Amino acid sequence: MIHILSLKVENRAGALSRIAGLFSARGFNIDSLSVAPTADPSVSAMTIVTHGDDAIIEQITKQLNKLIDVIKVVDAQGRNYVHRETALIKIHTRPEDRAEALRVVDIFRANVVDSSPNSYTVEITGDSEKVDAIINLLRPLGIKDLVRTGKVAVTRELNKNP
Repeated sequence: MIHILSLKVENRAGALSRIAGLFSARGFNIDSLSVAPTADPSVSAMTIVTHGDDAIIEQITKQLNKLIDVIKVVDAQGRNYVHRETALIKIHTRPEDRAEALRVVDIFRANVVDSSPNSYTVEITGDSEKVDAIINLLRPLGIKDLVRTGKVAVTRELNKNP
């Protein structure tokens, strides 16, 4: 089962290495990883996508909580959360394919962020299924390069009426 772990960690040298080392030393795989500073520059938000049964994820969470750099760990499994991915897709565009490429970009509310006589670079943000879908539609045009961020996630706040 896929799990999205949302972490708050101290923003200092070696924190990422220690967290990745924990996964590596225990034979756990990181499917995707995203990390960046938060509004507080001394804290970073980290999203780790991994897989395993509940017992394995519980073990990972406990081990992460023991690391000095880790402030908080939340497993998004079973919670209401928002997640997104971003991809940059460079596609080959022959003159006869350019209009079709722009139609696909428009349908997915993506953006052309770079253009040359022979290619477009498309930026797409959305859930994994949306990113996969646009990639599949652009593949016949000829994908020259593809870069994906992996998931970033945040849990939703519960609406509490006073």
